[in-house]
Amino acid sequence: MARRRQPAPCFEPFEIEAQAAGHQRVAGVDEAGRGPLAGPVVAAAVILPASDAIPGLQDSKQLTLQQREHAYAAILNQAVSFGLGIVSHAYIDQHNILRATLEAMRQAAQQLAPCPDLVFVDGTMTFPSAVPQCPLVKGDARCASVAAASIVAKVTRDRLMTAYAKRYPAYGFETHKGYPTREHYRRLRLHGPCAIHRLSFRGVRAVEA
Repeated sequence: MARRRQPAPCFEPFEIEAQAAGHQRVAGVDEAGRGPLAGPVVAAAVILPASDAIPGLQDSKQLTLQQREHAYAAILNQAVSFGLGIVSHAYIDQHNILRATLEAMRQAAQQLAPCPDLVFVDGTMTFPSAVPQCPLVKGDARCASVAAASIVAKVTRDRLMTAYAKRYPAYGFETHKGYPTREHYRRLRLHGPCAIHRLSFRGVRAVEA
């Protein structure tokens, strides 16, 4: 019989308690990219193994680039299953960032195989799904599977923005990843929005005006 995974010191035992309550496949879901002025919003869903802990697992915001890359590789190597949802800047502009985020989460969870019977979601909201969900405020810092999802989402989106930087070299996406930094605003004022900027966002509209 497989050993139950013990939570890292910084995590609360959400998965262990859920499994004790009869939920055999527990997933975590998180997103990256709600705040940027450009590019997609990306969500990830991860079912972690029930035994050994993932080395380096922590809230993605607490990790360096190199640490995230190592943790990302370990997660993909050891996870029972993972899924990704990528929702474009066009969808964000057509609807809004909240709907786009929930849609990305729905897509990510839908890709999990086997299907989970409980999902922990970072934040206060749930996404459209028949699978029971439990929102967790600051879940990426409290729940191991949500932390794993936060790393997968962050690394995936950073890589996408680095690829976009080659297509739109004037904006420095490889550095700020589309977030509203001083340098990003400087380049926006100089060049105007490019094809992947979120035209519905106030920071982009202000530059256009």
